[in-house]
Amino acid sequence: MKQVQVGLGERSYPITIKEGLLAEIGNELKLQQIGKRYIIIADDRVAALFGQQVVESMEESGLSVELITFPHGEANKNLQTIADLTSGLAQRGVDRKDALVALGGGVTGDITGFVAAVYMRGIPFIQIPTTLLAQVDSSVGGKTGVDIPEGKNLVGCFYQPQHVLIDPHVLTELPREELLNGLAEVIKYGVIYDANFFNFLVTNRRGILDLDMPIVEAVIAHCCTIKAEVVAQDEREADLRRILNYGHTLGHAVEAASGFTIAHGSAVSIGMVAVNSIAVAKSFLTAERAAKVRDLLVDYGLPVAVPAELDRGQMKGFLKTDKKTVGGKPFFVLPTQIGKVIISDDVDEKLIDEALG
Repeated sequence: MKQVQVGLGERSYPITIKEGLLAEIGNELKLQQIGKRYIIIADDRVAALFGQQVVESMEESGLSVELITFPHGEANKNLQTIADLTSGLAQRGVDRKDALVALGGGVTGDITGFVAAVYMRGIPFIQIPTTLLAQVDSSVGGKTGVDIPEGKNLVGCFYQPQHVLIDPHVLTELPREELLNGLAEVIKYGVIYDANFFNFLVTNRRGILDLDMPIVEAVIAHCCTIKAEVVAQDEREADLRRILNYGHTLGHAVEAASGFTIAHGSAVSIGMVAVNSIAVAKSFLTAERAAKVRDLLVDYGLPVAVPAELDRGQMKGFLKTDKKTVGGKPFFVLPTQIGKVIISDDVDEKLIDEALG
């Protein structure tokens, strides 16, 4: 078992990482006494995979628990889903002494966290991420929210969980594309923060792709450690935390222009390569280092080119409404070497056009 602490004063919380943890959720939550009763929120697919196991574990520990679901997919990460879920909580008489449990990937975590933040002006919640992307990134740090037609994650708030409980073994139950979806975020940490970790990903590619559990557990723990360090210094993304958006500014535009048919991790991978081309054009990054990042993404089976069929004008429109855009100018996280980045809004439109291809 590995444990990482997110240091936020009185709002600090642990991240527990252990193979087989899903079967022990009931004991973990009984010890912590976070809620009088627990409402698990999961999408219909994850509920079918893991819902009954978690419910039974909690019931066997003597906890009061109920599972409610919503339709899977990024298309359902919207205000209507928030309305439906909060109405469901009210109908069940859920109050501030109860707690929510987010069981699922990034969409479920974002939705459940936002519901927890706004229902009765705030009730406790726990994250049980079931995808690699959620385990290494979205379940940690308290970002919550939903999409609106104008852009991704434009409605939300910062609201921290009480605990993050990660079972790497659940990754063996998921489609291969879900693993790849999270690997873009894993590689991101190496580029923005830790060159040694980047090299670790190069040398341990086979073990990671084969889901060698000790290696995967170490990868998850290291990513969570990096994110915890960043969040502890800049919880609300005023400065340092913005480095976590590497590849995301252009990636979100790709994702939105595709109508969310391109998965988040794939879009971030494409965005990383695109923004690296900007960094090379501005002489911040050498072409050799940019190629090294691109090659690693390719080696992990991730896409690296903006699909030709996507409307470039539409993508640029999404850039203007991105939450990282200030005064009409988008900010980009630009690598200067592997392990170090800078943040800049000084990027000519011509360079953006060239990056989008």
